[in-house]
Amino acid sequence: MKLKLDENGHVVVSDGKPVYVHDDGKEVAFDAAGTVQTISRLNGEAKSHREAKEAAEGALKAFEGISDPKAAMQALETIKNFDAKKLVDAGEVDKVRAEAIKAVEEKYAPIVKERDELSGKLIAEKVGGSFARSKFIADKMSIPADLVESRFGQSFKLEGDSVIAYDKSGNKIFSASNPGEPAGFDEALGILVEHYPYKDQILKGTGASGGGSSGGNGGTGGKTISRAQFESLSPQDQSSQIGAGVTITD
Repeated sequence: MKLKLDENGHVVVSDGKPVYVHDDGKEVAFDAAGTVQTISRLNGEAKSHREAKEAAEGALKAFEGISDPKAAMQALETIKNFDAKKLVDAGEVDKVRAEAIKAVEEKYAPIVKERDELSGKLIAEKVGGSFARSKFIADKMSIPADLVESRFGQSFKLEGDSVIAYDKSGNKIFSASNPGEPAGFDEALGILVEHYPYKDQILKGTGASGGGSSGGNGGTGGKTISRAQFESLSPQDQSSQIGAGVTITD
């Protein structure tokens, strides 16, 4: 990428940051200070991982000579059972343990279920809410937020308190303006839409229309289906319908 220069040969600056032009023509304000901080943080994380690896390798030295860890664990468990034989017959230990585990699982099953339900609601609010509040969708897209979520929602995950996007290969999408940091919701969605084969049908001002369009519906061109019919389709069929210029009505 190259620095963007004005007609006088001076570097163009946006919010105090020099502007670079990528090979594809996109302009990005480069945050040098933020990049330096990110590099410093990543170096610190690399050092921490290395120290943890060295500590783990040191701890494993105590187990040198054990070629079959599973057999060693079974032998230790057998010895423990023999030690408990004074109180409970060795053959009953596993039964007693299994009953104890079952009792605990049954006691806390409602709590686990409630936790999972709350977790699901949190994810729905965080991810779904991001689509509903998206400025990119409101300004750039010609279909409602719920349909955008139906197509691209699986690319977003809740990690901690942040909504993180992944591409179709499972790779995390990083920010172009803040190198080393995950892309924000709208930036990530813009990248996903940019690589969507039917993007011209879902972005404002780019859909196919005019004299070449077919169908009636009062001269609007194209087929019309209800939202319920659209939502009953598979994601692949939804994409095909959008690509064909289908109008979705409530």
